[in-house]
Amino acid sequence: MPTETKFDSEGFDLGASNSNNNESSEVIYEIGGGATSIAPPPIKEEEEHKSSESPIAEAERLKELGNNEFRQKNHLDAYDYYTDAIEACPMGEGVGPSGEELLKLREEFEEQQRERQAERHRRDMERRRGGQKKDKDGEDKKDEDDEENNNADDEGENGPVEFIPPRHTYGSKIAVYYANRAATSLHLGNHEEAIEDCDVALLYNPTYIKALLRRCTAKEQIEDTEGALRDAKRAYELEPTNSVARKNVARLQKIEEERLEKLKEETMGKLKDLGNSILGNFGLSLDNFAAVQDPNTGGYSISFNQNK
Repeated sequence: MPTETKFDSEGFDLGASNSNNNESSEVIYEIGGGATSIAPPPIKEEEEHKSSESPIAEAERLKELGNNEFRQKNHLDAYDYYTDAIEACPMGEGVGPSGEELLKLREEFEEQQRERQAERHRRDMERRRGGQKKDKDGEDKKDEDDEENNNADDEGENGPVEFIPPRHTYGSKIAVYYANRAATSLHLGNHEEAIEDCDVALLYNPTYIKALLRRCTAKEQIEDTEGALRDAKRAYELEPTNSVARKNVARLQKIEEERLEKLKEETMGKLKDLGNSILGNFGLSLDNFAAVQDPNTGGYSISFNQNK
């Protein structure tokens, strides 16, 4: 009859499992006593570094490289690093939209606003042309369609008139990358691209002063002084102690007033030429007429002088 083999721990060095003080080591027990402890393969330093990084850490590192290049006036290299920082940011579901997606969403919103305005204008014109409908007793009748249209108008007036972008988890940091890239574009003379990057930065962070001031500079460079002044005023409203914003408002306000005055003179000149071309058929010109202001009422009266 075969003997039953019994297994016990006698003859095995169980204490050898902790001989290297490594609880995660694999222990192999050997027949006849003793045990071998095999340490797991070491974690590579790069993998350990990546596992401890935040999702935005690589983008922040690239931004700092871009800043270093910018300080050394290497604007093309800085531009590339800021672009890499933008691309390194996490985007998508659960985090937030990319810059390109934000611009697309804003464009779709603005298109919807234009369509709604055009539709309201069309309905108003139809009502004016058609007049008020009458019921069988000759009384004014309010069309159900008009009631619905008025409700739609009310909704439009009470609804958002400004695009409100969806939030991004790292929006404030991404805004910096775009605004920094806009700064390099300004130095490279790419003003339209600088404006677009500032647009994106402000969609991520609407109160970002640097993005407002950089867009202000870019708009002035393309002679959009009205838009530049609007950005300068907004920056000054957000930060009244900002001396750059204050100086820009004062300077651009003067430029804009001069521009409007010049535009008014040009418009009046064109209207005068048009009036003279019509009055010339009767042997007259606008010089035969003069507008005289009443000092008491502030109103004007037109006088005619045949001899001029």
